[in-house]
Amino acid sequence: MDLSAFLVQYAGLLGQGTLDTLVMVIGSTAWAHLVGIALGVLLVVLAPRGLHPHRRAYAVLGWAINMLRSLPFIILMVFISPFTRAVVGTSLGVRAAIVPLVVSAGPFVARMVEQSLAEVDSRLVEAAASMGASTWEIIVKVYLREGLPSLLRGLPIVTITILGYSAMAGVTGAGGLGDIAIRYGYQRYQNDVMVATILILVVLVQLIQTIGNLLVRIFDRRMRS
Repeated sequence: MDLSAFLVQYAGLLGQGTLDTLVMVIGSTAWAHLVGIALGVLLVVLAPRGLHPHRRAYAVLGWAINMLRSLPFIILMVFISPFTRAVVGTSLGVRAAIVPLVVSAGPFVARMVEQSLAEVDSRLVEAAASMGASTWEIIVKVYLREGLPSLLRGLPIVTITILGYSAMAGVTGAGGLGDIAIRYGYQRYQNDVMVATILILVVLVQLIQTIGNLLVRIFDRRMRS
C-alpha cells in the first residue's frame, strides 16, 4: 500500500488515536503533578529534618508511596478497576485510563518532588523561618520557588513515562495509539499501522522533551535575572 492510500484509509484513525493519547497524557500529567507535589511537599515537611518532623507519619506515607510505585502499571490498572469504575463510571476508554495513570504516576512525581525540594539550600529555609515566615510561606516562597528548575527538569521525564503507560493501557481497551497498535498492528498483522503508531510516539516524545528543555531555560533565565 502506497503512502497516499495508507493516509486515506488510516489518517482519521491515527488522528483520533493521537488525540486520545494526548488527552490521556495531558490530563494524567496535570493530575499526577497535583497529587505528587502535595505528597512530595508533605514528605519534606514530615521528614526527620523537616519543618514539622514526624517519623511515624513520614514512614507510613513513604511506605504507601513505595508500595504504589512497586506495582507494574498493567497489574495496577486491573487491580484498581473497581475504584476506576466508581470514579468515572467505567473501566474502559480514555477517561478510565486517566485514573490508573494518575495513581501510578503520582507517587513517582512525589519522590521526584521530594528529591528536588531536598536540594534547596537549608540556609534559605532557616533564614525564612527566622524572619517569621509561616510553614505555607516557606513551602511556596522558598521550597517550590527555589526547586522550580529541578521540578521542570523532571516534567518531561514524568510526561514521557505517562505516554509509555498510556500505550500499555491500550492492551485493556483504553483507546489511543496503544490500542491501535494492538488491534491493527499486532492482532491483524498490519505492520504499516504498527510502524505509523511508533513514529507518532517517537515524535511526541521528542516534542515533549523539547518543550521541557525550553521551559527549563526560560525559568532558569528569569530566576537568575
